[in-house]
Amino acid sequence: KKLGLPGHITARGRSQETSDNMIRTACILASATAFVGSAPARARAPAPRATESLPEGEYEYRIGIVGDLHVDPRDLEHTMIGRDDMKKHNPDFIVSLGDLGESKDCTESKQLYAGTTECFKLVREYFDGFGVPFDVVGGNHDLEGIDEFNTDKENLEAYLSHLGKDTPHFCHEIAPKTLIMGLGSTKFRDATYTSHEVFVDAEQVAWFEETVAKHPADEGWSIFCFSHAPIIGSGVRVLQENHVVNGCCWLNHNGGPGAAPQRFIETVRNSPQIKGWFNGHFHLSHDYEDSITFPGGNNRGSCVFAQTGCMTARSSRDGRRHSRFLRGNEYGFEICTVDHSKGGVIRLDATVTYSDECAADGSESCSTLVFAHDHEDYDHDLWFQAYVPQEGDGCYIEDPNGTINPAGSRFEDVGNPETVCWWHMKDGAVLGVHNGMIIEYDASTLAPLGMVVSRDELHGRRVAVVDNGYGGSTGILYDDG
Repeated sequence: KKLGLPGHITARGRSQETSDNMIRTACILASATAFVGSAPARARAPAPRATESLPEGEYEYRIGIVGDLHVDPRDLEHTMIGRDDMKKHNPDFIVSLGDLGESKDCTESKQLYAGTTECFKLVREYFDGFGVPFDVVGGNHDLEGIDEFNTDKENLEAYLSHLGKDTPHFCHEIAPKTLIMGLGSTKFRDATYTSHEVFVDAEQVAWFEETVAKHPADEGWSIFCFSHAPIIGSGVRVLQENHVVNGCCWLNHNGGPGAAPQRFIETVRNSPQIKGWFNGHFHLSHDYEDSITFPGGNNRGSCVFAQTGCMTARSSRDGRRHSRFLRGNEYGFEICTVDHSKGGVIRLDATVTYSDECAADGSESCSTLVFAHDHEDYDHDLWFQAYVPQEGDGCYIEDPNGTINPAGSRFEDVGNPETVCWWHMKDGAVLGVHNGMIIEYDASTLAPLGMVVSRDELHGRRVAVVDNGYGGSTGILYDDG
């Protein structure tokens, strides 16, 4: 598949520096100090070219991306095998997407293991074992040490201290004019709605926007972003039954002062230098076509979004054991899968190239090309995904007024999981029926936000949308008769 992407990035030549020196150049911006893991140096055999589908460049980078670890000290076999698999491909840097420990009593202490000092120490030792610099973004389980720490502040301080970090976020220049940036969760006990929302505080959001603005595309910068949960508008596969209905699907799902979830996609849309964004959180493998989503006519800027799976079988929802691998040079980048169930073999999933012209669709403004590599592993659909409304999908109800599911109509049985429809309320809110529930969708991105009416409440009932007399509309559930 060959797709033209919006935004302008030109191919650029740069002077060669040694890999180790580039990796250890911290990007210290705003009020935050970046961290590079102080792993012991290791001798490495001369590595072959980093990329397989790009022209050879003056510099190359390789980044291993580890999804939800959920380390359990009683069961480390797959975790250690996963590290060995990743090391076979000579990464220059490791990024962890958080959820470091298992959310169970793993030590017979009658407390959860995730978010504890013991967990942080074991994970730090594990990352040091990669033998290259690393950094981490916190997930929704990383401040879960509720029996050891009384507050999120105390728990966060322990997390940062043991992992050698100064801030929950990070920024590193891993190659000339190529940044990696991470945003970490900072709330668990203090969460407004659900402890498992991945929440990035307003200070981090401001730092992120400022840092991106200081590294513009027209100066040749490329930026790759990392967070535990995906951002709203990314289009990656999400789980309606788990994360959507519980309000913990997206980064900053429920928002807050200075931390509205839509700010991330707005920054992506306005910043063609943001080329990729990687997330974990859902414990799903890469064997779904929407585990990677591409720009091009869908208002996602110039960014490729990629889901990252799990190393261990006990953490994987679909039994597949995957990590991501990002490799590139000044001509573009490749997104790959490291398949731990196949001895750590690497699979090329997508190639993104920067060029001055776009021959894919004839658009003069298009300067980036994506090649999505097909694989036989994609030929399945084992996990039910959330429905995302789309204009022209045949399910939209124009100007709803009165009962939307009258007897004998197309949408009569809204309790049927196969019934799908959606509509706008007068205030701009978007509601829809899917999988026997009424779901609210974000008005800008049409991404699912949360459950409004449960399956039990909706079954066998009528749904009406009526004028409320104050310029708006109201949804009503009622029974026949």
